[in-house]
Amino acid sequence: MGVEVPSANSDVLPQQFRIIGDERGGLISLECADNVPFVVKRVYYIFNTQADVSRGFHAHRDLQQLAICVAGKCRMTLDDGQSRQDVWLDSPDKGVLIRNLIWREMHDFSEDCVLMVLASGHYDESDYIRDYDSFLKEVSHGKK
Repeated sequence: MGVEVPSANSDVLPQQFRIIGDERGGLISLECADNVPFVVKRVYYIFNTQADVSRGFHAHRDLQQLAICVAGKCRMTLDDGQSRQDVWLDSPDKGVLIRNLIWREMHDFSEDCVLMVLASGHYDESDYIRDYDSFLKEVSHGKK
């Protein structure tokens, strides 16, 4: 079961997942309504990202996501329009729950990084905010 770790922003919740394992290795189970607080409609993963390349640079109007580095590590910068925080995803038992209207950037990918993302909805380009100034305007107009 995921354990929410307190965060400065309640829309960005670090997660700690229970490792089930023995001498054969480890296993982490992700289950809707248990340690994933939404119905998963889409899963994708990012890999083979060069160390000097950053990704993301967008927010979602409605979508929620749970991001987990299943291999390697990366740094996520998360911004609610008032404060920014960095979260290192560097272990398969750590994740971060990202609610809607949070600007996200991904940096410092290790060579072996595989970043898996569980999403509450299917891909919908109209849900994306790809310009930071537009994001700040939406957040400041109380759309959160």
